[in-house]
Amino acid sequence: MDLTKKQKKELGRILVAGALLLLIGGLALGGVLPGVWYVRLPLFLIPYFLVGWDVLRSAILNVAHGQLLDENFLMAIATVGALVLGEYAEAVFVMLFYQVGELFQSVAVGKSRRSIAALMDIRPDMARVLRDGEEITVDPEEVGVGEILVVRPGEKIPLDAVVTEGRSELNTVSLTGEALPRAVAVGDAVISGCVNVSGLLHLRVTKEFGESTVSKILELVENSSLVKSKAENAVTKFAHWYTPAVVVGAVLLALIPSLITGDWQRWLETALIFLVVSCPCALVISVPLSYFGGIGAASRQGVLVKGGNRLEMLADADTVVFDKTGTLTAGSFTVTAVHPADGVARADLLRLCYAAEGNSNHPIAQSLREACFAEEIEELTADDVAELPGFGVCATVGGKRLLVGNAPLMQKEGIAFSVPEEIGTVVYVAADGKPLGSIVISDTVKPDAKQAIEGLRVCGVRRTVMLTGDREESARAVANALQIDEYRAELLPADKVASVETLFADKRGSLVFVGDGVNDAPVLARADVGIAMGALGSDAAIEAADVVLMDDCPSKITAAIRISRFTRRIVHQNIAFALIIKAMFLILGIFGMTNMWAATFADVGVAVIAILNAMRTLKCK
Repeated sequence: MDLTKKQKKELGRILVAGALLLLIGGLALGGVLPGVWYVRLPLFLIPYFLVGWDVLRSAILNVAHGQLLDENFLMAIATVGALVLGEYAEAVFVMLFYQVGELFQSVAVGKSRRSIAALMDIRPDMARVLRDGEEITVDPEEVGVGEILVVRPGEKIPLDAVVTEGRSELNTVSLTGEALPRAVAVGDAVISGCVNVSGLLHLRVTKEFGESTVSKILELVENSSLVKSKAENAVTKFAHWYTPAVVVGAVLLALIPSLITGDWQRWLETALIFLVVSCPCALVISVPLSYFGGIGAASRQGVLVKGGNRLEMLADADTVVFDKTGTLTAGSFTVTAVHPADGVARADLLRLCYAAEGNSNHPIAQSLREACFAEEIEELTADDVAELPGFGVCATVGGKRLLVGNAPLMQKEGIAFSVPEEIGTVVYVAADGKPLGSIVISDTVKPDAKQAIEGLRVCGVRRTVMLTGDREESARAVANALQIDEYRAELLPADKVASVETLFADKRGSLVFVGDGVNDAPVLARADVGIAMGALGSDAAIEAADVVLMDDCPSKITAAIRISRFTRRIVHQNIAFALIIKAMFLILGIFGMTNMWAATFADVGVAVIAILNAMRTLKCK
């Protein structure tokens, strides 16, 4: 067992106190020690204070600060009461076994934290940067955008960048959970946290460290434990009211029967047993530990969850709504058809598109540029270029007002077009209000998209819906291929939000939205659970989302739901187990059918079993 220095010290203290208890108890049972209290009490106080001084100190400090009722207070009152009643060995044993349980809890929580830390061990320690022709080593936070990094085989990529020299393979398992290496070459974007496997790479930094992928991931994981689930908040509120109720109940249990029967010894001891059994540590520790473990298990699968409440809501997933482009489809478009208007040459149509879309990062714009490069079309210069989110691009080319965009843009401008027969995304081109032609661009469905939809059905998700700005024919083809229950096409960003609002009326559990683009950010924020495709997704989508898929595989949604439901099941098991066992021992204690030794086993044993059960969430796949 891997213990910290502090935990080893605690273990040593427990072992010494336990040995003293056995020695003194053996002498007492053997009749070696006189039976008078002034001989036995001082001897038993030695192991008692050795193992319990910190509990007593915490109880006194908490009382001084107005925090009267917690587990330290309960254990202090119970053990001091046992000493007063002359049950010296029981008092020491209760404190000893309580500390054993506390040590076990500390080890369990530490193991969980180390497991997650190991999974997320992606923060680079240094960066090699070229400055004035020399290679120097600096802290990643000191590297600016545009500087050139040198990354050797076996080293972590410290910042998000683009490859300028070299070819290699990257190990992305810490980020995505994907074991297969990813090949990169000149011009490819790489993200921080990946490990360079084979070749020497020169990289041009595209984001400062604070904005890099590794920094955002670490921030998400660190903050996830601060966002509590409903179950965690309920346990906190329960403990807030439960402990005072237990203390009042113990006082009444000691007083009322004693006044009636006159048997003060028995009912005081019963009240102390009541206090020991009632200690709520099993719930207070195991429920947060379960969610912490669930978040860690999801991280190992390349799924970042921003808190226990998001994990809990994901377990109730009933309706899953997908954006199409970049989520269910690869987002890697290719030009499949060009339809120039009468009197317009194919090359001129492509040239105008290239001029307007030259500075856009949209996947459709990239496919248009690639088509122009492939046909070696001469470049034109565009002025006053303005992106129209959800519609397209407006620019001035050769003194003419050029529009490149979708059908709603043309309808808005009152320009009539004929719709191509080919299935795909259609880009319309017009100049000074006159149609110049259209270009059809096709996307491909992601390899695991169908597996994702099938997996959701197996998980019990009742309804799957696809939303897209594409035309009806393209949306229908993708929905039919993936067997999605419903689809809605030709939507603007505002229309997506409105569509989600209508879906809220018919949901029975949580509504989950999965998207990747800037236009999806409002919907991600509106959904009960927003899931962003992280590796290729926009910063705005990742910020708005509750869950981030690091490898852009929609099938990971099924894994996230499975982990969330397993975690919730563990939480419910622990709550039910702890309450049932405690209730049973409380009833047995009231009727005098148990003692302090059994009560201690009931309290600490329940806590240990609940913690062991909670740690199963770390291994969920």
